[in-house]
Amino acid sequence: MQVWPGQMYPLGATYDGAGTNFAVFSEAATRIELCLLHDDGSETAVELRESDAFVRHAYLPGVMPGQRYGFRAHGPYEPERGHRCNSAKLLLDPYARAMSGVIDWDEAVYGYHFGRPEVRNDLDSAPHTMASVVVNPYFDWADDRPPRTAYHETVLYEAHVKGLTMRHPELPDELRGTYAALAHPAIIDHLTKLGVTALELMPVHQFVQDHRLVDAGLSNYWGYNTIGFFAPHNAYASWGDRGQQVLEFKTAVRALHQAGIEVILDVVYNHTAEGSHLGPTLSFRGLDNASYYRLSEDRQYYTDTTGTGNSLLMRSPHVLQLVMDSLRYWVQEMHVDGFRFDLAATLARQFHEVDRLSSFFDLVHQDPVVSQVKLIAEPWDVGEGGYQVGNFPPLWTEWNGKYRDTVRDLWRGEPRTLAEFGSRLAGSSDLYQEDGRRPLASVNFVTCHDGFTLRDLVSYNDKHNEDNGEDNRDGERFNRSWNCGLEGPTDDPSVRRLRARQMRNFLATLMLSQGVPMLSHGDEFGRSQRGNNNAYCQDNELSWVRWPEPAAAGGDHGAGAGDDAAGADGPDGAAMPQGAGGADGAAEPDEERELLEFVRRMVWLRRDHPVFRRRRFFQGHPMEGTHDELSDIAWFTAAGTEMGPRDWQSVHAKSLAVFLNGSSISEPGPRGEPVTDDSFLLMFNAHDQEKEFTVPEHLGRQWQVVVDTDRPRAVADGAGAKVKAGDRLTLVGRSLLVLQRPA
Repeated sequence: MQVWPGQMYPLGATYDGAGTNFAVFSEAATRIELCLLHDDGSETAVELRESDAFVRHAYLPGVMPGQRYGFRAHGPYEPERGHRCNSAKLLLDPYARAMSGVIDWDEAVYGYHFGRPEVRNDLDSAPHTMASVVVNPYFDWADDRPPRTAYHETVLYEAHVKGLTMRHPELPDELRGTYAALAHPAIIDHLTKLGVTALELMPVHQFVQDHRLVDAGLSNYWGYNTIGFFAPHNAYASWGDRGQQVLEFKTAVRALHQAGIEVILDVVYNHTAEGSHLGPTLSFRGLDNASYYRLSEDRQYYTDTTGTGNSLLMRSPHVLQLVMDSLRYWVQEMHVDGFRFDLAATLARQFHEVDRLSSFFDLVHQDPVVSQVKLIAEPWDVGEGGYQVGNFPPLWTEWNGKYRDTVRDLWRGEPRTLAEFGSRLAGSSDLYQEDGRRPLASVNFVTCHDGFTLRDLVSYNDKHNEDNGEDNRDGERFNRSWNCGLEGPTDDPSVRRLRARQMRNFLATLMLSQGVPMLSHGDEFGRSQRGNNNAYCQDNELSWVRWPEPAAAGGDHGAGAGDDAAGADGPDGAAMPQGAGGADGAAEPDEERELLEFVRRMVWLRRDHPVFRRRRFFQGHPMEGTHDELSDIAWFTAAGTEMGPRDWQSVHAKSLAVFLNGSSISEPGPRGEPVTDDSFLLMFNAHDQEKEFTVPEHLGRQWQVVVDTDRPRAVADGAGAKVKAGDRLTLVGRSLLVLQRPA
């Protein structure tokens, strides 16, 4: 075999049409072998003799895409000094563009013997671990262009590749649960009709199944257990795992872009799947443990701010290079449109405390590629001082956990919630204004993958995670949920009506709030996980979204909860979701149809009216340069008088009205033109009893009801009641009404 010197960059395996360049970093290893793996189980070892700046490299002519390979690192095995090299372990390439196979969790993949962690394990791990794969980088992107949807026009939809597509009846069996399914017209049609502009995918970086979960007959369904930051997860590919997963993922991105839908990846750069000091030796640990991981003062142990056993060392230049190279790769080569950073506070831990000026943020802000895509932080981790909502720098948006908590508290009837609710509804200026950010820095959500689904939020007071095998000890205990009077599934019609109204209250509030709304997949038709608020290990029908059989075209477009049975179709004959009749906590089919129709209407109401998606914070006074004497926003009691300090702070205050002035939008359009819109009056009654609201006299003479969470069908298709200034409207307990006044 010919072995040429090759190049130190790019790291990983780079195919150029005639052969492949291999490059890998290790400061700890004294010698590294590249092992080419053959289908008969044998391997060919090539020592990487060339070394520049601790990067070993070689070029092998004739090595083609599909070739499986790994590394063996010779060097010190001294855990007490932070070194864990062991040439008996076949190591994955940290820069591998694809990975093949699975880990069978034989003792050989560990650096020690079970029951004797102090004894080095020299069993060969190659037959029991995964392999890196050389991939073909060439792909016909045709005329693919990133949608580049502005934040103020963005509607996020968080989804799991497998969970979203596994049970859709219009998908062929061989495509369900795969990247190819995301490109199927049935999935894209649902997203576009819903009004989604960005698909935020739960982890698709190559991850591994946890040994503990496999032994328990469970799996790491969510995928927050990354081992390959450049490789699409191979189990989501329908074509094969010798590089086909890369082509399939690119094909899905291209199809979603053609529909105008951005692709955002949930990425896990805070830790790896190698876990604690008792975890397996799969890649980073065996190559250079001390360079990749944050070690404790006793260097055989790890500093863990993620709850997973380890944390990547974000002050290491090699880790920072890995992360930035990975981000650029997914933007430039895979054409993704942004990232949601899991436990992002860990990325800011340059030393111990969370540091807004850490090297990671410096690199992101100056990078000409990464700084131009959507950057979304989950602004917390489990370490000391890890809750950092509102503290990330400009360019970043954040999952606003305070929005989630406050909206939940309001609608479940918690006292002293009104003042903070007003701030969250208006874009959370208390969190984002002082550092130069705008309302669009707030990603608003009521539910996400972690916690209750929307239906379970209104159906359970307590978590029910017995299926996870931990005696219901796992998962968040304080969910800010309310079961509407009965725990779990029920046939009681009054409870079911209240739950349906509460779900509409949450979804309407989300779409009426300033900021960027995010829906969790399946909430648009009320999917349930039977009270499980930590379904990370449930790769089964508990977590998979249930879909309907295709319905005949031409059904009733005006279905609404609380009314008689509706037709089986959505707008334009789209298939509507169908449940299991409530026996397992799911909605009845009619309820699902009605909720989906309501969500679609709310999303499009938001998209049609810029007053709900302002790019600047409200000023609380009339806009200069106009003849409009009304403020851009005004707050009223149910009696129609302006809110005062006592009204905001009253223990029992659970209602208010909000005026949004469409004639007082301060930000101009893309060509500098004035932006005007209709005006709206939002009425919130979070009391458990009905309450009378008065339409203020001076805001306008004629209004029309466009949203009523108690009677959504009554206002469908523009059929809402006409209302005059001074009229008194009765809102039932826990309901929301929206009035519209033409500009």
